[in-house]
Amino acid sequence: MAQTIRFGTDGWRGVIARDFTFANVARAAAATARYLTDPGRRDLLFYRDWGVPYRGPDAGVVVGYDTRFLSREFAVTVAGVLAAEGVPVAITDSPVPTPALSYIVVARKLAGAVMITASHNPPEYNGFKFKPEYGGSATKDATDLIERHLRPEPPPVPEEAVPVTSIREEYLAALEGRVDMKAIAAAPVHVVVDPMYGSAQGYLAELLGAHGIPYTAIRSRIDPLFGGKKPEPLPELMGPTRAVIRSLRGRVRRRILVGLITDGDGDRAASMDEEGNFLDTHRTSSLILWHLIRNRGERGLVLKSFALTDLIRKIAEDAGLPVREIKIGFKWAVEGLVKREAIFGGEESGGYGYRWHLPERDGMLAGLLLLELMAAEHKGLKALLGELFRRYGPHHYDRIDMELPERVEVVERIREAPPESVAGRKVVDVETLDGVKLRFRDGWLLFRASGTEPILRVYCEMGSSEAVKDVIAAGAALAKEVAHG
Repeated sequence: MAQTIRFGTDGWRGVIARDFTFANVARAAAATARYLTDPGRRDLLFYRDWGVPYRGPDAGVVVGYDTRFLSREFAVTVAGVLAAEGVPVAITDSPVPTPALSYIVVARKLAGAVMITASHNPPEYNGFKFKPEYGGSATKDATDLIERHLRPEPPPVPEEAVPVTSIREEYLAALEGRVDMKAIAAAPVHVVVDPMYGSAQGYLAELLGAHGIPYTAIRSRIDPLFGGKKPEPLPELMGPTRAVIRSLRGRVRRRILVGLITDGDGDRAASMDEEGNFLDTHRTSSLILWHLIRNRGERGLVLKSFALTDLIRKIAEDAGLPVREIKIGFKWAVEGLVKREAIFGGEESGGYGYRWHLPERDGMLAGLLLLELMAAEHKGLKALLGELFRRYGPHHYDRIDMELPERVEVVERIREAPPESVAGRKVVDVETLDGVKLRFRDGWLLFRASGTEPILRVYCEMGSSEAVKDVIAAGAALAKEVAHG
């Protein structure tokens, strides 16, 4: 019996050799080829309502891959099936970051791209992402159409060689033109670049080196096990970055240290200040938005995901800009960015997009924007974050991931019967845009079932780290209680 393939918040993911097999990857590739040749594709939302130009299958597809186990071999399978189905196709000559592949779709006016990656998931996972003509996450109606073309039996994979293409230099040239590299080069910074063994390795380092910007690269070799951890910029995984920054403090004089971290496929980003303090995705995104408004003069709609910090709203509204809250998953930010209504789209997991770049997360561009901010303000990230907190109040955050097979039922039960209080704090509102968020006067607690893993995510933001610890612990206990009865 054929295994079920379902596209989640950004592609289809599964455990290698259990769900993510060569047979299933071939099935997904054949379904993608049929999607590209389906006349009904012209009726999809992004053609009909967003104004995205339609490109037929003859426009071609590029297949990229990350540094995970067998990623290149899976990519070769995808490319072979697409070629056999009559779709012009090329495969990248090396592992590539997802935003680089997305950029190439737009720059070369392709029909789309397939990226073999499981992004920030643990090493045993791999995944299949499809990027349509606009270069961002595929909409649900697009992935639904791909799923409708799935067949039980995998197609044969031809052994003919598929053309190889390089996309690195095109993408780096585009990044170079998005920020003021001269200003960054003139700033007294020393950058610790940490791609967490992912496919962004070498990209940011090459760009910094070309402009004479001092840097130290760590976790920048191919390791399919990602050092035994999942490649996600979380505080508990930042030990190597912190150690390097602190070791450099006595040796790098008259320069401000900064750490720039990207995830397994380079589309998500976080940062670290000159003292080795981790700036999670909430603080990183807030600094980037503040820079866009304050120093780059951006004006327009701001999109924030349901799990992203309230600091985003405060910064935007202080500048008189409208804010729209969206569901979790970057695909919900794509419309506003494609239609160029939104100046910024941000999500809790570290993805940030801009209307002047791509409707796609780009961790390397996020890092460059932080450097541009430091150059404009002549300050390190610690001082810049302190200024934000003085203006808008302190914001502290944490997230825990609970392995819970009953995750969907837990969220539904809390939605149907929310508690009156948590950790002694009265619940003043309940929001259900995506999962269920319990609001207090001084923060919030969110429960949401993962769409890609058997995990319940519990998020919390409060005015102090002590309050976060109390509330998130009580939230985890509530989830267990609800799960068991």
